[in-house]
Amino acid sequence: MGWTDERVELLKKLWQDGLSASQIAKQLGGVTRNAVIGKVHRLGLSGRAAPSKPARPVFKAPRPARPVAQPVAPRRIVEPAAITLAQPQPAPVRYVDEAPGSATVLTLGAHMCKWPIGDPSSDGFTFCGRRQSDGPYCVEHARVAYQPAQSKKKSGPNELARSLRRYI
Repeated sequence: MGWTDERVELLKKLWQDGLSASQIAKQLGGVTRNAVIGKVHRLGLSGRAAPSKPARPVFKAPRPARPVAQPVAPRRIVEPAAITLAQPQPAPVRYVDEAPGSATVLTLGAHMCKWPIGDPSSDGFTFCGRRQSDGPYCVEHARVAYQPAQSKKKSGPNELARSLRRYI
């Protein structure tokens, strides 16, 4: 469908009333949203009566001041109690008792441990900050992050029979 004089006048009126290009295309019928946008551009129309989106407020409340960092307490390594079972268990996971770290996003250097401590959305979020070992973490955090590979179960006659029952 072409752009007749009546359709162009209706387009101009609807554009000045603040309707979106999609809404105008639906009312006109037979044209797409992009066709309406192209015609508005070619006609040089601008200055709507009402903006399509409300203006964002310019003022933004200031963030509260960040609390002063407390002295860093030494970290303790806590070993879980060993549990004895008939089957061999993987090596116990070592947990590091986390006190606030000494590095923030702004002070984190290239050779500092990048283990996150705390909630990233809170003001008290820090990084470990100690000297890193081979990877991005210090020795203690590398032990937690990189667990040794688990050994697969030994296939015995019971396991073979159980596997075959699945397929029968």
